[in-house]
Amino acid sequence: MKIVHMERQIDTGGVSSTPEWLKAKQDVIDAIGTVQWPENSDSFTLYPERKANGVVPIKKGCINYLKSKYWMLEYQLKEIDTGHIDAAFHSDIGLFGLEWETGNVSSSHRAINKIALALYKEVIIGGIHIVPSKAMCKYLTDRIGNFPELQPYFPLWRSFKVSITKGVFDMIVVEQDAVSYNVPPIPKGKDGNAKKNTGKIKKS
Repeated sequence: MKIVHMERQIDTGGVSSTPEWLKAKQDVIDAIGTVQWPENSDSFTLYPERKANGVVPIKKGCINYLKSKYWMLEYQLKEIDTGHIDAAFHSDIGLFGLEWETGNVSSSHRAINKIALALYKEVIIGGIHIVPSKAMCKYLTDRIGNFPELQPYFPLWRSFKVSITKGVFDMIVVEQDAVSYNVPPIPKGKDGNAKKNTGKIKKS
């Protein structure tokens, strides 16, 4: 899997220049690079039919890599009572959090608000939200949260920095390395849009 864009939403208090943040962000960048489909293929190739691929298995390689780097998975943000984040890392200067989007665009807004609130409440000191690109989301479960649909809200999220003393928040946009009818579709879940939108599968 490749990164096609990174966009900073919040940067205040000098966190973005610290070795701790740079290390945490590099962990995430490296983890994204480990995401493969099919598994053990050394690449990330999508079956090129609209809505044909599931989303939850995509983040598996990333999360497993972060675990190997001592990130904690499904970490509960008890201080703000908004549930867990996908992964978190304790550093000498504070907690960093990661959310990988596997839900619809409403889920993306909840994830971003969770990160922003955690920064505001000083529960975390840095956050990253990973979303698919426009070129990728069309092959995934219908209505998956994606970069183009979130982009109009950037001015709002950037305005939050006036209320945050110290913190950094980046959005990372990811995309497939290739598409091919020679790979199987990524399995889907059994709920919601994943169940309703199975896509039409061509036979090779």
